[in-house]
Amino acid sequence: MRLKQKRAIGPLDFLFVAFFASALLAGVVRCVFQGDLTIFNTILQATFQSAQTAFEIALALTGVLCFWMGLMSVGEKSGLIPRMAKGISPLLRTLFPSIPQGDPAMGKIFMSISANLLGLDNAATPLGLETMKRLQELNKEPDRASDAMIMFLAINASGLTLIPTSIMAFRMQAGASNPADVFFPILLATLVSTIVAILLVGARQRIKLWQAPLLLFFGGIALLIALIVLLKQQLSPEMFGTCTTLAASLLLLTTIVLFLISGVRAHIKIFETFVEGAKGGFTTAVNIIPYLVAMLVGVAVFRASGALDYIIEALRRLVLLLGADSEWVEALPTMLVKPLSGSGSRALMVDAMQTYGADSLVGRIASIVQGSTDTTLYIVAVYYGAVKVKQTRYTIGYSLLADAAGIIASVFIGYLFFA
Repeated sequence: MRLKQKRAIGPLDFLFVAFFASALLAGVVRCVFQGDLTIFNTILQATFQSAQTAFEIALALTGVLCFWMGLMSVGEKSGLIPRMAKGISPLLRTLFPSIPQGDPAMGKIFMSISANLLGLDNAATPLGLETMKRLQELNKEPDRASDAMIMFLAINASGLTLIPTSIMAFRMQAGASNPADVFFPILLATLVSTIVAILLVGARQRIKLWQAPLLLFFGGIALLIALIVLLKQQLSPEMFGTCTTLAASLLLLTTIVLFLISGVRAHIKIFETFVEGAKGGFTTAVNIIPYLVAMLVGVAVFRASGALDYIIEALRRLVLLLGADSEWVEALPTMLVKPLSGSGSRALMVDAMQTYGADSLVGRIASIVQGSTDTTLYIVAVYYGAVKVKQTRYTIGYSLLADAAGIIASVFIGYLFFA
């Protein structure tokens, strides 16, 4: 008789069950000790409302994903993305010295990082899996993560984002007066997490971090941060917000035009290429719906029961005892869930914007956190699982340290820009 192999409960399974179990316990406490006889009806109504909200959010997100994936398709077939990959090949060769020069893995790494740079969240996963397959072909120990795999996953988990497309779409749907106002804060926070990831993994792999490509990369980042801080000090808050919004909008529009012009120069059928690529955006948006419904309903139940309020209040009192400002504590649920679940943290970000407002400090910090890092445990599980790597070595530990750096930076940057 063959015994059925039991599948271990993952962190997302635990989180989903914990939402409902905690809600039930909190509901019983409120009903028995506070005399709230309507609490369970309130929780039930929250499930219906949040399920409808999840579908509406996914519907709004569909158009944005379709547009940017169509644009990525134009950039790939026109040769613009491969040329860009060639342009940054010195940096990639420095970070991935074990990959042979000219190997297709470099192009795949660039494509995956590009999807992350454009903030296409789930759209980057297929490209990342293709990269892992090629890296596994180069791996001399198939059961053990190679140095190149660890560096690739650490950079991916750091969530390096240039254009936070999905987050801006969520903020637009939530009624933000300027959905792109978190553009530079996210850029700065994700740069912090990426730099920490590269430094930690690079030091462990004994990569010469003082090589010219890396020095130019770090120097450029330092210059950008210094320029933004200088502008913040010299300009009024209103003018600073206007300037950063202008720069973000100009960069987005320039990127779009650059991709389209590359299609014209390559003599490809731009419209057909765009439409074919956009179909992938629709598929991605549809695939997100079940995850978004599950996590938004879970979060809504957790909040409606009062369980989340109990936790936040306890943390707020602890922060106040330490003599610090406590407003950011409302965004803490997004921070705690981010390494575990992208859909879970996304739901918490949406919940924060709906509860406190998309233009509130809490809503903006939650948005910055969402864009500052990626879902480390999900990435490690999916990417290594796809190529059957069992020994992940130091991937998780170093990636979580980079996540922590990005989250801490998100709070400080949020206060710098919006407090």
